[in-house]
Amino acid sequence: MDLNSWFQKGLTKDEYIDVMKVNKEGMVSIYDRFELKEEDKKRLEAIQSKKLRAIVLTEDWCGDAKLNNPVLLRVAEAAGMEVRFVLRDQNLELMDQYLTNGTSRAIPIFIFIDQEGNEVGVWGPRAPEMQALVEKGRAALPDKDAPDFQEKQMEFYKSLGKTYQTDSSIWQTVANSIMPAFL
Repeated sequence: MDLNSWFQKGLTKDEYIDVMKVNKEGMVSIYDRFELKEEDKKRLEAIQSKKLRAIVLTEDWCGDAKLNNPVLLRVAEAAGMEVRFVLRDQNLELMDQYLTNGTSRAIPIFIFIDQEGNEVGVWGPRAPEMQALVEKGRAALPDKDAPDFQEKQMEFYKSLGKTYQTDSSIWQTVANSIMPAFL
């Protein structure tokens, strides 16, 4: 698989934001408000000479992408890393090489590559702490056969989305999870 070709095929940050329809405002809001810690910036500046790049498998309707993509963009800026966005649903050939647990097309997936196109690391779709939060919320839902399951599930996802949008400590947690994938 030629990851350089996938990188070239991807959308830049501005191109991706321009085509977003669902979570554009939320993603841009997190991007505008998140700032890395100074010690993280220094660590990332030290690897700028590696000229790493990132391919982001994503879709704009994804709540996890709304949280993770803007955090990655800030990490990438500090690392001098170019980022390209590849839409999952139009690029299943690439997505199917990065399935979560070998079966799920969960997104976002961040594929870190060097200048030759060699894979350096992969991250996604969630930080472990966020996965635990989601699992705890799902465990509290009624049985799938219960008449109020869908309503309760939607309430949970809406609440989770609001937390992603407003709890800035989560943004740092995500950054802390992403960086070891390529450092």
